[in-house]
Formats: sequence, structure tokens, C-alpha cells
Amino acid sequence: MTVIIANGRFPTHPTPLSYIERANYIVCCDGAANEFIEIGGKPDAIVGDCDSISKDNIVRFADVLYPNNDQETNDLTKSVQFCVDKGMKDIIIVGGTGKREDHTLGNISLLAEYSHIANIVMATNWGIFTPIKSTTQFKSFAGEQVSIFSIDHTSVSSQNLKYPLSNRILSNWWEGSLNESLDESFTIQTTGRVIVFQAYII
Repeated sequence: MTVIIANGRFPTHPTPLSYIERANYIVCCDGAANEFIEIGGKPDAIVGDCDSISKDNIVRFADVLYPNNDQETNDLTKSVQFCVDKGMKDIIIVGGTGKREDHTLGNISLLAEYSHIANIVMATNWGIFTPIKSTTQFKSFAGEQVSIFSIDHTSVSSQNLKYPLSNRILSNWWEGSLNESLDESFTIQTTGRVIVFQAYII
């Protein structure tokens, strides 16, 4: 399992922290490396334009530093592409949210792009974002809070959700939010890009 630590708020919830602990390979996005190293972490790779990582860490971790100055992509995208190029396509992103809202929205929406090249999810302090582009069944439990965000202007249907969708075109992100699972699984049917959020038990 490959984990990318993005430069949002470092996770505190047990779920994303457990992914870091069990990871076979950890990639830090540039500035995220500072905090991870400070708490004793040892990244296998640090990827980005190197505008946020400390000078000390640039020297200490020069052997795992992979600078990328492409200004057309952010450090998260650079890190995902780095993993894919290395043959690592089962990826969990942590630390992708929790600071600036524009970065948070950008990182979440990018999951739809990454779904074409990797099996990828984003684990936050509140739940899991999963991008899909075809009919998908999700493991769940009765009462699980679920939100559906459609990126493309295509119809979405659902099974086993409290508020069912039937060939619904979700023209704004709020329209598929705040739903609820009715059983141990639910299904989302779509031919477009959709991002599904499943909240942890509070």
C-alpha cells in the first residue's frame, strides 16, 4: 500500500494514521515532509517544487528528494504521477484537506482525474473520498452518512440509500450530499465521474 501525505492538515483520526503506519511506501508532498519528519517519520520519497520544504530537510533527505518544477500541476498531482510512474497504483492520500478551502476543494476534485490512472482514495479526519467512473458497490453499514458529488453532467442512480437517486443529474455538489446507507452495502450507478464520501462513525 502506497500512502501520499499531502500538505493539508496532518491527520489525527485513527483511520488515516493507521494507513501511514501500515504503508509499504510513503511519499510526502514537498512541505508535508517537514511535519512528518518532525514527528519521527521517514519518507521514502519527497515530491514537489521544493518551495515549502525546509533547507535542513533538503540536505538531510537529498537522496529521496524528487524535484518537479512543473507549474501546471500541484504537488499532489506530481506525487500521484510519481507513484504511477514507479508502478504503484494502489494509493491512499492523507492530509489532503483541513487548511485552505480552495486547496481542499481542488484536491478533492482532482480525485476524479486520478481515477483514470490509479486505484485511489482520500482519507481525511472525517471520512473517505472514493472516485468512481462506472457502477460501483460500496461496503457500508446501516446509518452510514454518504454524500455523492458528480463531476460530469451525467445521470446518477443509487440502491440502498435513504434518499434514492434515479437517473438524476446532479448539477451542483450539494444536491447529492447528506444521504444515508440503509444496509451493509450500497451501489452507485453512473457512466460519468463521481466522488463518493463515506463518513466515519462518530
